Amino acid sequence: MALKVKTWHLAGLILATTYCTWISSVAGCNKALCASDVSKCLLQELCQCNMKEDDCPCCPDCMLCLGSLWDQCCSCVGLCSENKGSRKHAARRSSLEVLPIPLPSLFQSLSELQGDAAMDWNVHTLPITKELSQQSHLDHILLGAHTAVPAQSSVNTSSICTVMYFKTCMSMRRCHETCEFTGSSRYRWFHNGCCQCVGPDCYGYGSKEPLCQQCHPKGVLNAGEADTK
Repeated sequence: MALKVKTWHLAGLILATTYCTWISSVAGCNKALCASDVSKCLLQELCQCNMKEDDCPCCPDCMLCLGSLWDQCCSCVGLCSENKGSRKHAARRSSLEVLPIPLPSLFQSLSELQGDAAMDWNVHTLPITKELSQQSHLDHILLGAHTAVPAQSSVNTSSICTVMYFKTCMSMRRCHETCEFTGSSRYRWFHNGCCQCVGPDCYGYGSKEPLCQQCHPKGVLNAGEADTK
């Protein structure tokens, strides 16, 4: 048994060394930043597929594994889109999660306070049809269990989705907790630190645009960064 464990451990070390050597030879790959995380994701076989035009079957899992390093490290696994875009596009990437106990009445009451200058949030509304049309883009990472988003043909297309943007940057953990306190059904944390709480009247994950008024950091943030208070 001990020999088998040692054999697997040795095989893992050999694979990790092989991946690190391969990573260092990839053009445009930041070895110092990416080697450890990319090796981990490759060992789990989460980033090993070929991207053809807009079809990338392993991208969601690979994005989840690399997290906020996706934009800097996708070139190491050959999964960067050719038109990946600028820092503005990178900031639109987001992590999404369903919250366990939404409270519609609480969320509605708080959203009606947006006219108060002392409030730390702004309310934004968008048609349900627009919200649902954004579900197919590859800029978001779904965390935890989630339900399927309904087709547009099965919902009231005249309905409105209400979301709440906090003005300042915050960490993903704080975004999660804050949106729970507001009675939201979901939250969307953008990788530039912008936090969006999605109201119970929405069918999906709100807006894909980071519209936090005072959250414009120069780079993409890690999940634990950006708490300003």
